[in-house]
Amino acid sequence: MASIIPVRKGEELNVEKLMRFLQMALPDFPDGTLRIQQFSAGHSNLTYLLSNGEWEAVLRRPPLGPVAPKAHDMKREFEWLKEIHPLFPLAPKPLLFCGDESVIGSPFFLMERRKGIVLDTEFPSHINPTQEICRNISETMIDTLVELHRLDYKKTRLAEMVKPAGFMERQVHGWIQRYERAKTDELKEVDALMKWLIQHIPATSEATVIHYDYKLNNALFAEDDVTNIVGLFDWEMTTVGDPLADVAVAMSYWIQDDDPPFLKNGLGKPPVTVFRGFYTRDEFIQTYAEKSGRDVSHIHFYLTFAYFKLAVICQQIYYRFRRGQTNDERFRHFGQFVQSLIQYAWQLSLR
Repeated sequence: MASIIPVRKGEELNVEKLMRFLQMALPDFPDGTLRIQQFSAGHSNLTYLLSNGEWEAVLRRPPLGPVAPKAHDMKREFEWLKEIHPLFPLAPKPLLFCGDESVIGSPFFLMERRKGIVLDTEFPSHINPTQEICRNISETMIDTLVELHRLDYKKTRLAEMVKPAGFMERQVHGWIQRYERAKTDELKEVDALMKWLIQHIPATSEATVIHYDYKLNNALFAEDDVTNIVGLFDWEMTTVGDPLADVAVAMSYWIQDDDPPFLKNGLGKPPVTVFRGFYTRDEFIQTYAEKSGRDVSHIHFYLTFAYFKLAVICQQIYYRFRRGQTNDERFRHFGQFVQSLIQYAWQLSLR
């Protein structure tokens, strides 16, 4: 199940102000007492479960402290969900956006609550993860990604909100700039890696809706059928761009049993994808190619960039931890993890 915990110390919301806002903003908000809990997963945005009697909603807000430019944009994520949800019902329905920072201290939005099973580092005790189940979950993840990449964004307002041309060039230079702004330590391989990425940007002509943070623990599976996805979350990075970049980012989180220890344990316990039956990254990529009809012969570049992108995301989190903008002890080791990811991406670039 999705792990719901009491709100972590320092991440509390002002219950009275939020209650008054909801009473004014939502005509169907019931009388009663607002209860706030927190979803434990995630290393970036903060996500809360709000409940009042039978009424429930999920609140998303940025992390505490200063954030990187253009990152953690709650209004953007809300607007994208408004366009994507009608075409792709696995995306949760957005309910409202609030830009008034006096309510909880930052912009936020509400979306519908969905119930199911989140697969992260283990299966629920009542499920026996047979190899067949693990294979079927792998297939479901691929099918869902193929379906997302088939959406016709040109029939929505997204066509007015994006500039697909030059996507990968902007991505490479943009994430390099993010790294430079959040740098805390000198890493010897990083300059060579960034130079390699700039020199090997592929020419692409196709653009689709991409989730860009597609991973197993951002999916919600049915309680009565763990191979069936009933929700897909964390749309902060979604955009219109190269679908192979989406595949590669998914693979940077898709850990397999023979991976080096730092990759298996860098974000905590290894995910369930290390279990027998789950596809390897190569099997995932080739199956995606077969089902989507896309050429994946240049996936090597996209994978290298995906590990660099993951390193930058972790570096931004570590930067906030080093500056005392978050006290979450999960982030204390992220500096070493970033170094290992940079080294791994550099070695991958040389293959």
